Amino acid sequence: MPICHEHNLDTPVPRDCPFGIRVKLRSTDPFKNLVGPGWTREHWFETRAERDDALLQMSGRYVYFRPGDRPALEYEKVEKA
Repeated sequence: MPICHEHNLDTPVPRDCPFGIRVKLRSTDPFKNLVGPGWTREHWFETRAERDDALLQMSGRYVYFRPGDRPALEYEKVEKA
């Protein structure tokens, strides 16, 4: 069965990607009632530059935001030791 959206993460994360972004829900987001208060997602990159570029894209305003809308996600830079 083909993947509908190619941008979905459909392969395992390579082990040699030490720079990451941890995505979390804001404490006031009602979506936490569905996924639980500890929900997070991590995205890993080979270089700091790749990670920082992805972070800028991920954390920007969405095209379809209405005036006053705020992103419901929080982003944190992480690195493997």
